[in-house]
Amino acid sequence: MIFPPALKLGDTIGLIAPSSPVPADRVEACKALLESWGYKVKEGNGIYSALHGYLAGPAEARAADINAMFADPAVKAIFCLRGGDGSCQVMDKLDLRLIRSNPKIFVGYSDITNFHVFLNQQAGMVTFHGPMVSANMLEDYDDFTKESFEAALALGSTGSLELKNPEGEPFKALRFGQAEGTIAGGNLALICSMLGTPYEINTKGRILFIEDVDETTWHVDRMLYHLKYSGKLDQAAGVIVGDFGGQSNPRDPGYLVEELLRDFFTGYNKPVIYNVKSGHCIPLSTIPLGTVCSIETGRISAAGGEEPKIIFHWP
Repeated sequence: MIFPPALKLGDTIGLIAPSSPVPADRVEACKALLESWGYKVKEGNGIYSALHGYLAGPAEARAADINAMFADPAVKAIFCLRGGDGSCQVMDKLDLRLIRSNPKIFVGYSDITNFHVFLNQQAGMVTFHGPMVSANMLEDYDDFTKESFEAALALGSTGSLELKNPEGEPFKALRFGQAEGTIAGGNLALICSMLGTPYEINTKGRILFIEDVDETTWHVDRMLYHLKYSGKLDQAAGVIVGDFGGQSNPRDPGYLVEELLRDFFTGYNKPVIYNVKSGHCIPLSTIPLGTVCSIETGRISAAGGEEPKIIFHWP
């Protein structure tokens, strides 16, 4: 795995919309924001495009923007404006040889999960499941989110990073124990949608991270069983469950994702940590995908106990 070179003030950030479109006025505001922080900005050719209401232009154009950003030696980081839909259309159009030869910071989440899995597994590159410019930085870039993002970007020089939650939101353990492995994952719906394809996630010996948003309990139930029956959970060394904001169960409002997780992971003999505030939430913690992750739960009694730990290591 390659940890991308650090981002410094004055560097150029490539701004792309590889999934769904962003209104032109927000694109302009995003560019101005990054420039106000002391960075240069290179705009992707398609960031003002929209197609069919849910795509930021044709797949070929979105892939060309990603390839061009990796090819440009002046671009030190690639920030996604937002997620949305459509990344699946782009995967077979990415230039793996080019990308592998030009590692750099790549940031996003949600529909961006497909790119994370591709860059981690096929390009051997650490990427960052973290804030996006339009979706987060423009209006919701609180101190916790900013500090977590910057700490993750600096992991290449610090060597280790203990993940933290916002104050008053402790990590919780569903299953107990210790595990270590490369961390992989992202949005649960995206992970499940790519199973059985050349772009499916490899969980063997890895710590699997999952999150999602605006899902019903029964949709999450179905996706968890998809992971189970595909062998991805058995192969994983442990599981980290991120944020599941906007969840609902109008059929039984008292049975939400937390209750589902408790039932689903009964008998699972590997550590599972949940209530990790990473995903579609603010404040948002950044996860450096592709680094080595150690998780330790410790057995917690009803009277309390030590909070579970999540630590990233590099190299």
